[in-house]
This record gives sequence, structure tokens and C-alpha cells, in this order.
Amino acid sequence: MPISDWFKAREVRRYTVASSDKTVELPDGVWLKCPSCKHTLYQGALTDNLLVCPHCGHHFDMPAPDRVLALADEGSFTETDAGLSSLDPLRFSAAKPYTTSLASAKEKTGLVEAVVTGRALLGGHPVVLGAMDFRFIGASMGSAVGEKIARAFALAQAEDRAIVLAVASGGARMQEGMLSLMQMAKTAAAAERLARAGVPYVSILTNPTYGGVTASFPVLADVILAEPGALVGFTGPRVIEQTIHQSLPKGFQTAEFLLEHGMIDAVVPRPQLRDAVARTLDYLCVRDVPDAAAGAACSVPANGGEA
Repeated sequence: MPISDWFKAREVRRYTVASSDKTVELPDGVWLKCPSCKHTLYQGALTDNLLVCPHCGHHFDMPAPDRVLALADEGSFTETDAGLSSLDPLRFSAAKPYTTSLASAKEKTGLVEAVVTGRALLGGHPVVLGAMDFRFIGASMGSAVGEKIARAFALAQAEDRAIVLAVASGGARMQEGMLSLMQMAKTAAAAERLARAGVPYVSILTNPTYGGVTASFPVLADVILAEPGALVGFTGPRVIEQTIHQSLPKGFQTAEFLLEHGMIDAVVPRPQLRDAVARTLDYLCVRDVPDAAAGAACSVPANGGEA
């Protein structure tokens, strides 16, 4: 299903309000419990609050289409490489064939791959915007994901647009073996070319961001933001403890821990992310044309962005 159809479906979605009549059966998906504070939440109100618990601030996982809607200026997003999807070059099969996993993920999410990319406006700035979706095989990075990310960097460079990527992933996609691991080098090289061209790059680390994805393009951004409580690392804490035979510090690999130790630039709650990214682009970008939507409009100032 094209992402444009997904957006239309989301806009007409309706939620049933609970009635005091005990004979009324509530449809599935109307209520859910916050895993942090245990409050029962109305799904419609939670969606309006960008999937953030109003009681404790717990950030629920956010699908890529919702992420795009939350970040892009209204009506400005146009998807690129919409049909690019993984194949099965290794004819991989473990508990089930890779082709079955791909088909199931496509049916479950309505997406063709674990990342959505496209052109958009964000706070009036022309950007290339991308978002990864953990529902799609853990947003693992296979050949198609790596290719879409690399193409997004190339598009940003060609059109002099800042690039904003919201990242979530379990790491490299094991079903593609070495082909998956090579995406680390490919995406990192694309980020390097963008940096040499002086085009701004902002990454947003969401929960969870792990493995070969963490070790490649997300941490090469000019500005690295993260959502509260997001877990970010290369290897999970349990594996690390088993390897070094030591207990890890409290809060290890959380966004707040990474901020304290200088790996990221800021922890920003989801409702404030769009404004935070827009302010960052205000600082990094030089407008070359009066109408930002008319064409190339973003480049690093000659003084490197110093105030």
C-alpha cells in the first residue's frame, strides 16, 4: 500500500468511545495499558498525544508513517523510492523462509520496507525526511534499507536539502548475511559525502537503536537527538555483562546516559521534536531563495555555523 493511501486511512480512522452500558462490547484496540505507569489509556487520546503517555511520559513505539506526519509540515511529504524492497539473494531459511518474513511484515505494516523516505518541508525548510519502522522485521537494515538510506543522502546532496532521519532498528538483517553488513559501509560513506558537501544532517535516535545501524549512519550526523528513555547501543546489556562479567551502570545505554557521556546532543520529548529540529535547521541552514519550497535552500554557512 502506498504511503499516501496509509495517510488517507489514518485521517478517517475513528475510535469508539466507551459507554456506561455494560452490554456494549468494546472493539479491540480502543484501550491499552501503559507499560511504565500502568494507567489505562484511550487509544484515540494517546494518538493525539503522539503516542506519549500523558501520565508518565512513556514513549510508545511510533510507526514510520506517523513519524513522518509528526515531523513534516502538513501536506508537504512526497515519498521517494516507494517500491524499493528486499529480495532473498541467499534463499535464507531458519525458523521460516525469509520470503515469508518479508510478506508477513508487508501485510502487518502496509509498508514495502523498514524505512520510509521522501522530500518534505520541516519548519519551512526543504528536507529529505526518513523514518524507520520497528514493526518491519525489527527495522533491521538489509540491502533495500541501506540502499534507500544511501539514496536519501544522495538526494539531499543533489538538491542541497538538509536530511532528517528518525532511526529505530535492531541492527543488521541477518537473513541477508554479508550483504546486510556491507550496508554499514555504504550508508556511512554516503553520510561522509554529504558532510563534505556541507549539507546539514540531523538524526533522531528512538527506541530501540542497536547493532550495525548504531555503528553506521545515525551517529555520523551533525546533530544527534534522542527521545527520552530510548535504548541505544551496539550490543545489548545482557550480552555485555556476560562477556565482561561485571554489572553495568544504572541506566546504561539509555538516551539520558548517552547525553551525560557526550554521545548525543540532546534528549527531546516527542511532542517537542519537530520544533527542536526546526530550530536546529534555522541555525544550520542558509536560505538561498526567498521561497524555500522553490528549490535548493540549505547549506552550512561559510563560517561553519558559528554564531
